[in-house]
Amino acid sequence: MGDTEMNRTTAADKWRAVAAATGPADRAAAEAGVRLAYRSAGLAEPERILWADSPLAAVTLLRGLTGTGRSVRDEVRTRPWAEERRRLHDALGPAGWAGHWQATGAPLWDLTRALVDRIRAAATEAFEAAEERAGEGAGEGDVRLVLLDAVLGQHDAAWLAAFDGHGERLAGLAAVAEHAGWWWPYENAAVLCERPVELHRDEAGRLDRGDGPALAFRDGFALHAWRGMRVSADFLAGLTDLTPERIRKEENAELRRVMLEHYGYDRYLAASGARHEHSDETGVLWRIALADDEDVVMVEVVNSTPEPDGTHRTYWLRVPPRTRTAREGVAWTFGLRPEEYEPLVQT
Repeated sequence: MGDTEMNRTTAADKWRAVAAATGPADRAAAEAGVRLAYRSAGLAEPERILWADSPLAAVTLLRGLTGTGRSVRDEVRTRPWAEERRRLHDALGPAGWAGHWQATGAPLWDLTRALVDRIRAAATEAFEAAEERAGEGAGEGDVRLVLLDAVLGQHDAAWLAAFDGHGERLAGLAAVAEHAGWWWPYENAAVLCERPVELHRDEAGRLDRGDGPALAFRDGFALHAWRGMRVSADFLAGLTDLTPERIRKEENAELRRVMLEHYGYDRYLAASGARHEHSDETGVLWRIALADDEDVVMVEVVNSTPEPDGTHRTYWLRVPPRTRTAREGVAWTFGLRPEEYEPLVQT
């Protein structure tokens, strides 16, 4: 490995750790980074630097804050960011820049972008719910605009990995990202967020936890997820006392899949008294006889396309009680007759 490749790998590893960092912010180091970012942008340092425990708390603080002046995000983040990207692109050339991005920022981009979108959505919902409970009202668009106006701190890791070692104008932004979460720069004040106190992911990097929040901040603002799918805290709490009946009654297919994964497919079939009726190259047909209802018939199929972690997901397709073969059941889900169902690739 050459020096350039080694430096890129080192930068990617460093910023991957920053993106996943939890625990209290180093407030002194972060505040020094804010002041440097302002000076680098040709601005006077902010008169006040305020802290919030989460992005949700920051929105609440900012909604009631006065005397901040206008947002200076363009000067502090957007312009130097664009200029550094242009400089690197010109220096490396289109192919060189593409290779540089793939070796540094690209591996982090999907992870951080998905996490940022989840935080924005959850903070918007939580803020709106609090306003509704208080009998007040704020447009959802207004709240989302505040969240979109944030500099993302540690969650800007993908771009900072690409810029690492280049461009002194970004040193302040990098310092804040290494020591704090999201932040909002204004003429007279800056508002900074603490980092999460907990972050739980599966092997593929997706938010994932079955016994609590997958992402949590110190003030209680949290996201719950199972293998990347957002779920409610109540739903997760209910997984501890699942029954086959409750699983069968769940109408949402994705939630039913979560229940089955948590409960265990083999356990579910055994506890339900399922009968193995048929199997072929398309899957396995199972039938569960119910005393006071029509039979529950399901086809077990395995996705041939692997998940990001290399595993193959098992799906359970609910099919009509009259189904007699696995092929018939799978074909029914596509609106086809068994003889018409000839998949080129089994998924």
